[in-house]
Amino acid sequence: MSLLEIRGLKVHFPIKKGIVLERTVGHVRAVDGVDLSVEKGRTLGVVGESGCGKSTLGRAVLQLEPVTEGSVVFDGTDLSTLGAKDMRAMRERMQMVFQDPLASLDPRQSVASVLAEPLKTHGHKGDHDKRVRELLDLVGLPSTAANRYPHEFSGGQRQRVGIARAIALNPELIIADEPVSALDVSIQAQVVNLLEELQERLGLTYVVIAHDLAVVRHISDDIAVMYLGSVVEVAPSDGLYDEPLHPYTRSLLSAIPIPDPEVEDTRERILLRGDIPSAAAPPPGCRFHTRCPWRQLTRCHDEVPVLREPEGVAGHTVACHWAEQIRSGQLQPMSSEDSLMVDAAPVGAAASRPGASETSTPDGR
Repeated sequence: MSLLEIRGLKVHFPIKKGIVLERTVGHVRAVDGVDLSVEKGRTLGVVGESGCGKSTLGRAVLQLEPVTEGSVVFDGTDLSTLGAKDMRAMRERMQMVFQDPLASLDPRQSVASVLAEPLKTHGHKGDHDKRVRELLDLVGLPSTAANRYPHEFSGGQRQRVGIARAIALNPELIIADEPVSALDVSIQAQVVNLLEELQERLGLTYVVIAHDLAVVRHISDDIAVMYLGSVVEVAPSDGLYDEPLHPYTRSLLSAIPIPDPEVEDTRERILLRGDIPSAAAPPPGCRFHTRCPWRQLTRCHDEVPVLREPEGVAGHTVACHWAEQIRSGQLQPMSSEDSLMVDAAPVGAAASRPGASETSTPDGR
């Protein structure tokens, strides 16, 4: 049974205009219809470009951002139905590790005070000093660190303090928002290994948000790829890296450098055209079609793809009309000339470029 179920989740931020008479003129669709699930004891990695909505998704799961529509069900409880008091109690079972360890720690509080604060807030009795020492030991810091302040630590040590605070209440779920992006590469591996050790010892469930694909592959059991507020692909970690199905995922993985000069010089690199569209005015149809090298003259521009499991790929879902054709090689990435032709063609015109399918759709239409 899934510990966390996210269904149709939307988080829209209003765009205001006016000084005296303020009015809403639009919305930024930061998260727009996300469906995900995480089983107990497993790790879900969420990846995507900056601005795709992955951090907002993590905060919405913990109800730190108001949810516009949809549901977040944690261990059978729909969090949107809870009042402030009940939600406060529920957060004892759900915690977060923030991206910037220095900004997330109060510079006026000692480490002992930082780690004891959640215990006091939730009314935990017992020896708080003993619990602080236990937490420091769990994250690999000496007991003497309890009397020091955040500015006296390195970035990696501060993140260890942040992790210790997150596990202070023995939570079941931890949302880790870019937990290593602010750290040196050598320290990143140490923190990732620490997270894995704590998961094994404490039975934790993780949602790890990151843009570093190597980090996500190392720590995740399953990976969800986000683009412009929507999930475009979900698969087991190895399956996603061995055979990505969505064009956006393929482009992300092609950008990872390979430490072999011969392979690096000969492999295909997928370059995306243009910038990410505005989340306030996402393109119709497939949101990736404005940058997609495989886009077609039919369906891509006017029909929103749904997450589905393509034929012959069990446990792997993708939001692409042409996943089977791309996987089989029936469709190939467009050249610059073909791309300009597609841009100039009217929406709904028949596909006529080289490599395009005349059978039109995966379901035979």
